[in-house]
Amino acid sequence: MTRVIHTGDTHIGYQQYHVPERRADFLTAFEQVVEDAIAEDADAVVHAGDLFHDRRPTLTDVLGTLSVLERLDEAEIPLLAVVGNHEAKRDAQWLDLYESLGLAIRLDDEPHVIGDTAFYGLDFVPRSQRDALDYDFAPHDADHAALVSHGQFQPFDYGTWDATEIVAESTVDFDALLLGDEHKPGTKQVEETWLTYCGSTERASADEEAERGYNIVTFDDEVQITRRGLDTREFVFVPVELTEGQGLDRVTERIGQHDLEDAVVIVHIEGDGEPITPAGIEEFALDRGALVARVTDHREFADEREVEISFADPDEAVRERIRDLGLSEAACDIDETIRASKVPDSNVADTVEDRVGDLVEDGDLAVFDTADDSDATTAEADGGEQRPDDGTGSAGEATGDDAEDQSTMGEYR
Repeated sequence: MTRVIHTGDTHIGYQQYHVPERRADFLTAFEQVVEDAIAEDADAVVHAGDLFHDRRPTLTDVLGTLSVLERLDEAEIPLLAVVGNHEAKRDAQWLDLYESLGLAIRLDDEPHVIGDTAFYGLDFVPRSQRDALDYDFAPHDADHAALVSHGQFQPFDYGTWDATEIVAESTVDFDALLLGDEHKPGTKQVEETWLTYCGSTERASADEEAERGYNIVTFDDEVQITRRGLDTREFVFVPVELTEGQGLDRVTERIGQHDLEDAVVIVHIEGDGEPITPAGIEEFALDRGALVARVTDHREFADEREVEISFADPDEAVRERIRDLGLSEAACDIDETIRASKVPDSNVADTVEDRVGDLVEDGDLAVFDTADDSDATTAEADGGEQRPDDGTGSAGEATGDDAEDQSTMGEYR
């Protein structure tokens, strides 16, 4: 029998809401996981990626994590891990540093046997590179096998990476896929293989209302997956439905029904009622001991200028604006990659560099041509003349914000 703690998405170093207490909370949550592993004498801690929140953790974050891993090592409990999308770099990974110190094992296509179970790893792979994967894993002679990976997998509803293909094409029969990237825990079965997300150890967004925790996975006659919660900072979610005539007093009344001491307070306002300034609500919560207060008013009020604004699909509005700029296919691809994967600000430059490198390696340099470049080529082929942009307002000129946007995005070409 092999019993492991399956965790991931610890996002150490994330200073949520720009307050240092929240940054400390993410490391504290990981410390709890390690303390539980030691208390339960687990055979291993399996980390499914995004140990850090981004590629450039501070020295404080690196050393804090080092201290936690040293405690795990002193208890002779190995950490088996893969690299997630938030922390991935083109060269050596932070996980490699801890492995070089004997504090972690970076899983790959070779088996690492714990008890009677062989563990393999598959780091996060960008969508553009997945078609080239062959899922060729070295054989093992253990009773069970598990693959640890990071990504949004089908058949989960949010999946973009087909786990059915991995299970079918892998050279090893896996009893379970221990997954990271999705912050909500969940378990499904594909053929005879269990797929399970452990969820995040701290709330990385206000959408994550449920209790945070991790999985305990036991490999015996069959795979058993159970959940255990973590004692994380209190989030107080206050939904308020206002009726006609109700306003700030009703909202503060609802908030006042909760213990706010050191809590993150999330207020959602629906219904009718009077317009409310969020700052007044946040001040009320902070005066009563809240660490952070955030207010979202979902109501719509008529604009005095009678300008119609739609927020139904902001992503589609951005895409439409990008299309209007006449950018190259490569620039549009990079824009979509960054927005779809919600890359942290500190990782944007590296992500762009990675994606440009991938496009250059593919060899089709035509993707770097802008719409104007394509028009020029067509005009020359037709024997026509393509006028340069002389700044006089001639056809094809970008002015104002358009010019600034094109100049910025042009750096991707």
